[in-house]
Amino acid sequence: MITLTSKTKAIKERHLGIATLLAFALIPLSGFATDIYIPSLPTMAGEMHVGSIQVQLTLSIFLISYGVSQLFIGSVLDSFGRYKLCLVSLVVFAAASVVIATTHNIYLIYLMRVIHGVTVGSIIVAKRAYFVDLFAGEKLKHYLSLFSIIWSTGPIVAPFIGGYLQTAFGWESNFYFLAGFAVVFAVLEFIFSGETLVHFSDFHFQKIVKVYTGMIKTPSFTLGIVMLGLAYCMVMTYNMTGPFIIEHHFNLSPVIAGYSSLVLGFAWMVGGFIGKATINRPFFKRMVINIALQILFVAVMIISVNFISNLYSLIFFAFIIHVCAGYTFNNYFTFCLGKFPKNAGIASGLTGGITYVIVSFLSYGIVNIVPAKDERNLSFSYLMPIILSAVIMFLISKIREKEPVALEIAAKA
Repeated sequence: MITLTSKTKAIKERHLGIATLLAFALIPLSGFATDIYIPSLPTMAGEMHVGSIQVQLTLSIFLISYGVSQLFIGSVLDSFGRYKLCLVSLVVFAAASVVIATTHNIYLIYLMRVIHGVTVGSIIVAKRAYFVDLFAGEKLKHYLSLFSIIWSTGPIVAPFIGGYLQTAFGWESNFYFLAGFAVVFAVLEFIFSGETLVHFSDFHFQKIVKVYTGMIKTPSFTLGIVMLGLAYCMVMTYNMTGPFIIEHHFNLSPVIAGYSSLVLGFAWMVGGFIGKATINRPFFKRMVINIALQILFVAVMIISVNFISNLYSLIFFAFIIHVCAGYTFNNYFTFCLGKFPKNAGIASGLTGGITYVIVSFLSYGIVNIVPAKDERNLSFSYLMPIILSAVIMFLISKIREKEPVALEIAAKA
């Protein structure tokens, strides 16, 4: 039994296994909150009489609030605990989902998406810290390396479910589903879970700022977060443009858009498994090879659209690029989360927060520069973050001699 204060509900020994499964099951919630209604984006735009950019902004607003909330929520969780804030966040998330489902006001939806971002940020950071609280050594490294793989179940399953819900019941049903999901897990958390934080940190602003500053000043950690943002940006760019290309350019149904997102979600998972399988290979060398492969395939994709452009060619090239992106994310996510175990909440929040802030601004900027038109535009959308990733890898190569040990830890994490 974990020893905590008498006022705190601790996890019972017999419930520890179930509580751990619940923690894993909540990791993909951010993916569900974005991907489940991706096939519905064109329909939402039509029914609310707004443009595609305005509907795509619901994704960006979620990502911004999700990212920003994680920047400070980690210190709150380290000071006041994980359990109660996670439980309350699930309930509030469910209520916001119901509001979205019952309104057709795009501005009210924007507000609810801000609430979604903040509550999901609290839940995810708390559950990441859960593992650092309870486990150590090889077992902790094993669990951390599974995060990106388990997270990818969201992008795999959510659009598949969303495509059918959209076709059968309309776009509103996606948000009713999210509400029901959150309520069920809130009940399960209440029954089986509890507080995992043993040593509560004093909430001293100056000390917290000092911890944040120390983390950000660690070059390998900061550049690793940038690589995470660039990797996931490729996925989010597709999420924001793919349904419009499939439903408007190829004239296919939301169900097909859902299946396509399912396939690309599986690609992300494959990248995570490959990352785990090559965990003992030299870290920098395999990351350079990965970037080189991305550059090669996006170049072939750009050239190939002159000869063939259909759903199958789009998914083929996107699949390979998403595998490489998932590989990058798996490696750097494991590294960043395991680097500061004494401040797990802050490290988790900072990693997720900066990552999603990068993703939100960069992906929204890309879809404005290169609109959701066709496969050629999508290939150029991929090219931008891939080139930036190559630049970051060059910078990482320059600090390898200064932080050789830190970088090599990632290969074993």
